[in-house]
Amino acid sequence: MTEARTREVEDTVRTYLQTREKADAGEVGWDAVAEFFTEGATFIDPGWGRFEGRRNIRQFLRDSMQGLDGWSFPTEWIIIQGDRVVIKFLNRLPGRRTDGTYYEAPGVQLLDYAGNGRFSREEDIINMVHLMEVIRDSAWVPGPGFKTPKEVVR
Repeated sequence: MTEARTREVEDTVRTYLQTREKADAGEVGWDAVAEFFTEGATFIDPGWGRFEGRRNIRQFLRDSMQGLDGWSFPTEWIIIQGDRVVIKFLNRLPGRRTDGTYYEAPGVQLLDYAGNGRFSREEDIINMVHLMEVIRDSAWVPGPGFKTPKEVVR
């Protein structure tokens, strides 16, 4: 891999994460993240399933992120090896436990870089049992527009 390609991947990851942070802050919709995927990209989510193509990824991001009021998804670390990217993040719910720690469950994103500022594949890995336990413990209540995967016809 050339030095220029390495910089390209690093720059894309940085911009991708900045866009996620803007979505987290409500400055842009989560569907803005879809622009980082190729037309024929695949996105695999542990709760929602597999989505093929940028248009479907965009709709998935709109549907799946609605009503997650107060949630944030901070990045803990990143590994880039060639065109492969691994991002460790947290699903952080609003509020804190009595000991001051956050209600959160870790997740990992696996991304394949395709070039030209876009990824061809993303797979998110989250222990859904752990996440559901955290949701229960936090007593979080979904916000307006919240959807579950069952409510969305694909």
